[in-house]
Amino acid sequence: MQGVFRRQVGTVKAVDGLDFEIHERETLGLVGESGCGKSTAGRVILRLHDATAGRIVFRGTDITSLGGEALRRLRPRMQMIFQDPQDSLNPRMTVGSILGEPLLEHGVAKAGALRERVEALLESVGLDPGFTNRYPHEFSGGQRQRIGVARALALDPEFIVCDEPIAALDVSIQAQVVNLLEDLQERLGLTYLFISHDLGMIRHIADRVAVMYLGKIVELASSNALYREPLHPYTRALLSAVPIHDPEREAHRERIILSGDVPSPADPPPGCRFSTRCPVAAPECSQREPEWRELRPGHWAACHFAE
Repeated sequence: MQGVFRRQVGTVKAVDGLDFEIHERETLGLVGESGCGKSTAGRVILRLHDATAGRIVFRGTDITSLGGEALRRLRPRMQMIFQDPQDSLNPRMTVGSILGEPLLEHGVAKAGALRERVEALLESVGLDPGFTNRYPHEFSGGQRQRIGVARALALDPEFIVCDEPIAALDVSIQAQVVNLLEDLQERLGLTYLFISHDLGMIRHIADRVAVMYLGKIVELASSNALYREPLHPYTRALLSAVPIHDPEREAHRERIILSGDVPSPADPPPGCRFSTRCPVAAPECSQREPEWRELRPGHWAACHFAE
């Protein structure tokens, strides 16, 4: 999957000129502050929003302008896990109906085999198969998110966008859901785009990490390389706020505090969009947009001074 996505609402470009690939069976982490365009990027890739320019390529096929029956046939292969299971599960439907609906809609399971398939989905995410007649409000937040995962798995997808799937959960439950996603990926050969603002969790789950700021990707590298040697000033600032387990290093390391707020997407600054908050910005940063460069093998950044 690759492409350059743009989403325009009036004069706002929530996502502007992204260019990246997601490799089969990997987890690509997409991180950044709230409002930077992460969720919009995920929805554009899945064609839940239309791209106003660029291309989205899935398995070698340009799906940017697919519509009608062609897009409907593609849907089972690309699914989404939403942030808040409280909002994404219909409170008037039983769990059995929620999981059975896509199976019936796409003709995957006939009425006779539907219950068996629904029970197998519940079991695959660690829930009691006997829960089919319960309603979402009868479950805890972690259990509801497991139901959301089961719904995403119902049509045997190849690619899943995980849109901050643990953000609404208690910290004690987050690791359980992440471990479930990793187990399912290994067992089913899934590919993930994992959207999050939690850099600590992304380090644990992602093979590669893309860092977004105000609608653009500013750095992309393997997880090990990004956390060991961040090249973009924004990435360094984000990582400086992530706690580390060594108390002595934690007490003495430098924290980078960014001044000001994120500019409005309706009126982004000229040149480098990070220039208004960057601690190393020079006059040219506000005049010329930085080139997207491969500075190390597989390690890309958009900064005039990154080396």
